[in-house]
Amino acid sequence: MLHIYSEFAYIYDHLMEDVDYKKWADYIEDIFKNNSLKPELVLDLGCGTGSFSVEMARRGYNMIGIDLSADMLSCASEKARNEGLDILFLNQDMSCFELYGTVDAIVCLMDSINYITDKRDLKRMFKLVENYLNPGGLFIFDINSRYKFEKVLDNNVFYSVDDEVTYIWQNKYNRRSKICEFDLTFFVKDGELYKRCDELHYERSYSIDELRNVISSSGLKTEGIYNCLTFKPPTEKSERIFFVCRKGE
Repeated sequence: MLHIYSEFAYIYDHLMEDVDYKKWADYIEDIFKNNSLKPELVLDLGCGTGSFSVEMARRGYNMIGIDLSADMLSCASEKARNEGLDILFLNQDMSCFELYGTVDAIVCLMDSINYITDKRDLKRMFKLVENYLNPGGLFIFDINSRYKFEKVLDNNVFYSVDDEVTYIWQNKYNRRSKICEFDLTFFVKDGELYKRCDELHYERSYSIDELRNVISSSGLKTEGIYNCLTFKPPTEKSERIFFVCRKGE
């Protein structure tokens, strides 16, 4: 079994082709506007291969990206260099990250929060977020909802077949531990042959109330909770939920 995101890093973008990063960046900017924030320096926690950081840097924001995977950051750095963008990428665990100073806003997207499976680590991360935010700054994150784990992912298999990459993605959700196991197998074209890669990923389900409590205990204030990429409240069948938090002035 490979270390999380090691081989996966180099095919991640291929598998995320359906994600409209411009639309996500538009939404984040709308949140900034709706909360009267004009950030200059933004931290992207769990930045992955840097697609969102790059999109925001194109729009004039000074970006910092943090990710646990050196392979993901290698892809991110190459993207930034190819576009002539100056983005600081740091190889750190987002649950115990360090910065040299404060930032105006922090984002943690693509259900990166769910990858923190120990609630103690989650609480520590939120306290660090509060520590490194400037007064009045925003913390914006999204989660896969409990409904998605229980009704969409559990005991389900997803697959995709094309000439370059084929994958099989099997999921099993434990309602007692609230942990979802993702068993991924990839076949990546390598010359005339295909190379097989196997990885196990884990995500934890968090309820809205659990996260409200973590936010409050960190010293942040919940400004809004929304259905995916909207400003409407989440429903019982929302699959992705956004949270907007603010540090006090």
